[in-house]
Amino acid sequence: MTIKRVLVTGGAGFIGSHYVRRILGAESSPAPSPLQDLDTVIVLDKLTYAGNLANLASVVDDPRLELIIGDICDGNLVDSVLPGVDAVINFAAETHVDRSIQGPQDFIMTNVVGAQTLFDACLRQGTARVVHIGTDEVYGSIDAGSWTEDAPLQPNSPYSAAKAAAELLVRAYHHTYGMNISSTRCSNNYGPYQYPEKVIPLFVTNLLRGLPVPLYGDGGNVRDWLHVDDHCQGIDVVLAAGSPGTAYNIGGGIEMTNRDLTAKILAAMDKPWEDWVEQVPDRLGHDRRYSVNDDRIRALGYQPQHDLATGLGETIDWYRQHTDWWAPIVGV
Repeated sequence: MTIKRVLVTGGAGFIGSHYVRRILGAESSPAPSPLQDLDTVIVLDKLTYAGNLANLASVVDDPRLELIIGDICDGNLVDSVLPGVDAVINFAAETHVDRSIQGPQDFIMTNVVGAQTLFDACLRQGTARVVHIGTDEVYGSIDAGSWTEDAPLQPNSPYSAAKAAAELLVRAYHHTYGMNISSTRCSNNYGPYQYPEKVIPLFVTNLLRGLPVPLYGDGGNVRDWLHVDDHCQGIDVVLAAGSPGTAYNIGGGIEMTNRDLTAKILAAMDKPWEDWVEQVPDRLGHDRRYSVNDDRIRALGYQPQHDLATGLGETIDWYRQHTDWWAPIVGV
């Protein structure tokens, strides 16, 4: 299908804004987006604490960009935006596990009700293609091996439960209504413009301010790390070639413990462990290990381009050079 007009919900957040910059040609990438021949990119974002217009500064003057401040839970608003849109990429979500433990309601509203409202509007307006952005956290924890997309969903936090509910809606809207909708389930993202509540930007900005880094529990929790640009490459692959009603894991192929990740950050910033690490009580319900098998999307041509050593170094340098972006967020 020819895609000329795209709606990106949550397009002012970390991953969504990278995707917008990428498809508008303002983000360099080893695997550039095939969607750069676009007439219009509409960003719909509620601008919660994690949405930041500064993330779109490099494309704000692009005449193809249309910015709408609003909520995907507002069906009338979404209906008014969708006519003429060829494809919708749904990044809009509450994403931080710790916040979901303290207050689940916002996560249910945006991640479940918001997704359902958006999908309903796409049905009414006859939107040709929808890709919903999910997370590997819907699978729960795995001791050994890796999840395939056929694994049962066993979420263990309010955040992942809300995202799992949205995944079931994706399946239902395809099977019930025939919607041309696919979903992605990514591993842990990192890169520039990530809100400094997530582990890498939190640790980096703490160290830049002369503060210790809080390491949960024994630091043995294992995550697979995925550069945000590789994630967005995977989304483009699914948009173009993904099967309707199908989920696609997107991994970075770089598994390590939080303790090892902490050591890499400290080494890159020349900080000794004994002076800068504060071990804190573990998070409630903290999943021990995530690991995805992403053979399904690799069969479509996806191949991550960023190694962690280079990507992490570039990310740390970005935060060093962009204090003006993160200092107001952390209250400096």
